[in-house]
Amino acid sequence: MKRVELLSPAGDLEKLKIAYLYGADACYIGGKEFSLRANANNFSLDEIKQAVDYAHKLNKKLYVTTNIVFHNENLNGIIEYLKSLESINVDAIILSDPLLIDIVKKYTPTLRIHISTQACTTNGETVNYFKEMGVERVVLAREVSQEDMREIYEQTHMDLEVFLHGAMCTCYSGRCVLSNYFTNRDSNRGGCAQVCRFVFDLDKKRDTKYSIATKDLNLSSKIKELIETGVMSLKIEGRMRSTYYIATVINSYRKLIDAYYNNNLTDDLLHHEQKILSRVANRESTTQYFDHQADYNDQYYIGREEVSNQDFLGIVLDYDRKTKYATIEQRNYFESKQIINIFGPNNIDFDIEIDKIYDEDFNELNAARHPRQILKIKVDQELVKDSILRVKF
Repeated sequence: MKRVELLSPAGDLEKLKIAYLYGADACYIGGKEFSLRANANNFSLDEIKQAVDYAHKLNKKLYVTTNIVFHNENLNGIIEYLKSLESINVDAIILSDPLLIDIVKKYTPTLRIHISTQACTTNGETVNYFKEMGVERVVLAREVSQEDMREIYEQTHMDLEVFLHGAMCTCYSGRCVLSNYFTNRDSNRGGCAQVCRFVFDLDKKRDTKYSIATKDLNLSSKIKELIETGVMSLKIEGRMRSTYYIATVINSYRKLIDAYYNNNLTDDLLHHEQKILSRVANRESTTQYFDHQADYNDQYYIGREEVSNQDFLGIVLDYDRKTKYATIEQRNYFESKQIINIFGPNNIDFDIEIDKIYDEDFNELNAARHPRQILKIKVDQELVKDSILRVKF
């Protein structure tokens, strides 16, 4: 049985490596041009090559976004850029403008093509059109329901990708012009100002604030149903998200997907991972369009609270098997005698009471107070580099 792909965002090389270590089967990234996340660090061509080489050594995949809506001036350099991606041997490009299909077929015929969610594909006829054009995968619009997914797969038997977790657009995928209108920043060419997250005055007579912000998507409770629709890739949103966010979300969904295939997806496991996922972002989440027409319960209107937490305590830089001391880089405050959770690659996941905390010269401390300070703690269970310390849930 071919297993569903878990697809992670990566805003830079560090996040890409973390995504693979924590269980992603593939990552999607943006280059310095032609990508919708203009404010992300994004990847130079040299960095894309490093990313491809790293992914392929792990037998994993790397996709590059070229998904802006092209105006005439945006076409400058696109053929040379695509030729570079072809020579680097990326696994696919993700595009939304159909013009690029013809350019790829003419100039870079070995490049595989995925259609971006920005193309707003919501029906089987459109998927079959792209299939006839030589496209290998279609990323369905976020507004597609479970039943739509199943019907589209049955009509097309196409490689389909759907969003699994992360931020939602208030408008239909790829159809928003709020940013253009309010800020003169083109949302469909990488400049989205996220106007849907703004808070507006309802009127001049009342202090009430009004918003049109959408709650986040979270389909952790629908893993079984998702896989059984026939879709082949489950995508996490978030090229602008933190390393901790990527590690946490990918780790949780890796466990849930593997549990499905191993026939041990229990309610206890689901509830535990949902608790973790509920704390990793500061917005509420829902299943959005998956099992109902999204309504007021999936949206913020009057008032919302987005509270950040300090769950991310540190990251493991090294582990000495002989002395059993872990060298960590601290991120948030924690104390000796505190019970914390450590999770990481190779299915590392356990709770531990911190006995003593030392600085890098082995001076004892009663607490870790300084962000990015290098510390030592004793951990009897073997760790690997890039394991993460967090608050116990």
